[in-house]
Amino acid sequence: MAQQPRAWQRMLSGRRLDLLDPTPVDIEIEDIAHGLAFVARWNGQTKGDFAYSVAEHSLLVETIFGRIAQTAAVKWRLAALLHDAPEYVIGDMISPVKAAIGPGYGALDERLEAAVHIRFGLPAKVPDAIKKQIKKADRVSAWMEAIQIAGFSVEEADRLFGKPGSALYQGLTIALRPPVVVRADFTARHAQLMKEMP
Repeated sequence: MAQQPRAWQRMLSGRRLDLLDPTPVDIEIEDIAHGLAFVARWNGQTKGDFAYSVAEHSLLVETIFGRIAQTAAVKWRLAALLHDAPEYVIGDMISPVKAAIGPGYGALDERLEAAVHIRFGLPAKVPDAIKKQIKKADRVSAWMEAIQIAGFSVEEADRLFGKPGSALYQGLTIALRPPVVVRADFTARHAQLMKEMP
């Protein structure tokens, strides 16, 4: 009898996360922060001495989301911080690759996202209105990244991601930092938001 392929990953915390059937009890913020701090956006094709990590991107998206939805509840800021959390186990794929893989990738991402949300007191599915605002913050971040560290011209970034209003990115710059520093900042921001949750 053929053995089923392994569908779980051991985390540094010692947890075993079943990728096909993830449960909230197997999710730890330290594992998420560690994984995201070592996952490179843009497939690593960015300027600088360190990769631009998904953890760094997530911190930026949460900041931009705060500018877009200034009166949003703290839980939605937490949702913005965790918007790419599944990538701590499935990695970050550029959009063309996701499209080529098809609906299987999206289903896997949704199951992991639901488990992460439940683990940290969020609804399994974020309301559409909030999801759209997070997606807008994500696109502003992508626009900034494209211009500042990924070698795109402003015209090209405008065409691909949409030209954002300057109030959403004014005063924000992208820093490429060591993973250990980004991991600590991501964990600290998560702890702060959890503390502020009602």
